[in-house]
Amino acid sequence: MPDDLVFFLIQVLNGVQYGLLLFLVASGLTLVFGIMGVINLAHGSFYMMGAYIAFSLTALTGNLWIAILLGVPLAALVGFALETLLFRHLYCRDHLFQVLLTYGLILVLEELRSLAVGDDVHGIAVPKLLDFSIPLTGALSYPVYRLAMSLVCLAVATGMALLIQRTRLGMTIRAGASNREMVEVLGIDIGRIYRLVFAGGVALAAFAGMIAAPAASVYPGMGNEILIISFVVVVIGGIGSIKGAFLGSLLIGLASTFGQVYAPESAGMAVYLVMAAVLLWRPTGLFGRIS
Repeated sequence: MPDDLVFFLIQVLNGVQYGLLLFLVASGLTLVFGIMGVINLAHGSFYMMGAYIAFSLTALTGNLWIAILLGVPLAALVGFALETLLFRHLYCRDHLFQVLLTYGLILVLEELRSLAVGDDVHGIAVPKLLDFSIPLTGALSYPVYRLAMSLVCLAVATGMALLIQRTRLGMTIRAGASNREMVEVLGIDIGRIYRLVFAGGVALAAFAGMIAAPAASVYPGMGNEILIISFVVVVIGGIGSIKGAFLGSLLIGLASTFGQVYAPESAGMAVYLVMAAVLLWRPTGLFGRIS
């Protein structure tokens, strides 16, 4: 196989892997926005929180897998506490209150991160089991850990689709997004559903940060970068749509990757050009509901 074709396929894999990672972050963001009506600017900070949790717990346990198993429930508990103490008071408020509170939460989480682990850049070693590459040609290879990340993200995406479409909880979530008052009349505790959704969104974002840390690095402000791209994904996919978040994430992942490879001087524009093209075609996004 020619090296140029192999190089192209590697970029496709990189784009898909980045897109699937984006999906973990954007899916939680679109659910919180679509179901609870909350603009959560702090969602990227949960991604950063997950990366730092993985770094700290890996240093303590010496094992990334144990760190993830401990870290995901911890992140969900943080989300549950934040919804109970803060976010539940925002549902009937103007979006300006939501923006102010969640921006303040970004500052608080950044300061807590600085006090806990400092402002240095950190790295996490790839687990030995996955620390090798698959040779593709004499000069090109692909890291197995990146393939494993993609498979894990696909498994999570499949699980989310089954949860939303095939379970009673998913039916309740979709109903609550469509008509909260009717769900409450039927005797369902919508507040509990909101807490579960928010905690799940935080856990997804944190999990994305945990699995991404060995492939990149752990550094201050890392959540701010992925937050902007995640909002682009939500707009493209349609607010509240899991299918839209999945397709939008893949589109942005591929556009960003190929933009950086073939047009690095204008790569920053690529994702926004994709967003503009989609919105010109479908102003409400690819899917505009919980689906």
